[in-house]
Amino acid sequence: MTSPDALVRVATARGVTTLTLDSPHNRNALSTPLMTELLAGLAAAVADDAVRAVVLDHTGPVFCSGADLKETAAAYASGTVPAGMLGDVLVAVRECPKPVLAKVAGPARAGGLGLIAAADLAVCAEDATFAFTEVRIGVIPAVISATVLPRLSPRAAAELYLTGEVFDGRRAAEVGLVTAAVPADGLDAAVERYCASLVKGAPAALAGTKSLLRRPAATDLRAEIGALAALSTGYFLSDEGREGVLAFREKRPAAWVPAGE
Repeated sequence: MTSPDALVRVATARGVTTLTLDSPHNRNALSTPLMTELLAGLAAAVADDAVRAVVLDHTGPVFCSGADLKETAAAYASGTVPAGMLGDVLVAVRECPKPVLAKVAGPARAGGLGLIAAADLAVCAEDATFAFTEVRIGVIPAVISATVLPRLSPRAAAELYLTGEVFDGRRAAEVGLVTAAVPADGLDAAVERYCASLVKGAPAALAGTKSLLRRPAATDLRAEIGALAALSTGYFLSDEGREGVLAFREKRPAAWVPAGE
């Protein structure tokens, strides 16, 4: 059970673990305690065979305001800042073998955008706002670029990074930061539709597909096709592959689909 004092609340139902950022007093800023709990929640979801997908949600009007600047200011005396831990969080989200979906009902800034970009899917409210505000406080969006830049076109990245201007959910979808922007009153339904689809995927196949999506561009097309053909054959011959084909032929849900889906 999640502690009453937790900064990240954990709930699992119908094959989906929801990790809810619950630090509204500082707009869900990425403090060291919050990031520590988020990493623990992700690790637990990965270890739970019943979990098929992970949703990143939030309480309060703000999804995530980025680095905890109060904590950062207090750390100056030591010569280090807690922003370095954000890299661990982005890697954990990006490399999670289970699909991760960010549900964004409100504003996101700076490091919060890195978290959204690290997720495999992201759905936001059309009136949610976003901004890369780093240049306006004398820093650069360094760590988050590892997940953000692969999502954005070079022109969009240059505009948004250099100006720090605010943009809405529709623009976020246009430039690839999020998967879809929907009316605020349709956000829950949109996330539920994605989750209903994700839990129908076979666990190993979902993990393998995530690896496939991160596969670097081939320099030798013939060799790459040969490697991918072998990879495909391995999945067809796996226990999951055999069960999936049989379930399709028998017109029934595969064994890994949660009851009721």
